[in-house]
Amino acid sequence: MKVTALIMAGKRSGVLDPLAERANVAQKCVAPVLGVPMVERVVREVAACEHVDAIRIVAHEPDEIAELPTVKPLVEEGRLTFHEGKFNIVDSVFSGAEGAQFPVMITTADNCLVTSEGYSEFITKALAAEAGAAAALARKQDVQAADPEGQKKFYEFTDGGYSNCNTYWIGSSEALSAAEIMREGGQFVKFPRRIAKAFGWMNLIRFYFGWGTKEMIFGQVSKRFGFKVTPIVMSKGDYAIDVDNFRTFDVTERMLKKREADASA
Repeated sequence: MKVTALIMAGKRSGVLDPLAERANVAQKCVAPVLGVPMVERVVREVAACEHVDAIRIVAHEPDEIAELPTVKPLVEEGRLTFHEGKFNIVDSVFSGAEGAQFPVMITTADNCLVTSEGYSEFITKALAAEAGAAAALARKQDVQAADPEGQKKFYEFTDGGYSNCNTYWIGSSEALSAAEIMREGGQFVKFPRRIAKAFGWMNLIRFYFGWGTKEMIFGQVSKRFGFKVTPIVMSKGDYAIDVDNFRTFDVTERMLKKREADASA
């Protein structure tokens, strides 16, 4: 089965991201990481994924992205289209998903370490699980093994710690309501009260004290939403490291250099 890929490449209204400012560009997603704009790296890997058909980029300033070497030919052949970025992440997801062929895989323009194989793994596992909605997670030990500076905080369950990979699954138009959990921007580890608002106070308590496995917690969330929400555990810790700030920028460049060295060897 082919899926639609939604790449979130928006920007905060009225705010110039520090990484964009340092790179002297208008938006973070085109700031180069090891010489290649972030969003171009993501588009390249998404386009190479055998399970992806149409590609949609949600952006506030698409013109700068549209001229990138990997993006332009995909636009010309009709495989890639742009959709308007809205005031918040949820409305931007709705904008990008309007009229899309489901299932939809959502990823972010700063996911510079996720490969086409990684996207294929996620899609294959989501389909096998018959997920209504899903989130990609990486094991704490795998993330720390990839780079000890890559992530500082983790979701803790009774079956271990996990980190979010900023890659999501929406199985149908009905399941699109799951995007509402990102209404305030996600980052649940940093802002636990957002868990209560999105998932309910009881799930916040379970989450806070680590009461239950990830399957149990996701099962409770499934009951709240009325469809199956599935945790998808990825094989590589790299996938949980995205470019959020100067620290993770340096980590990402370091890991990309290592990949290139290993490939050359």
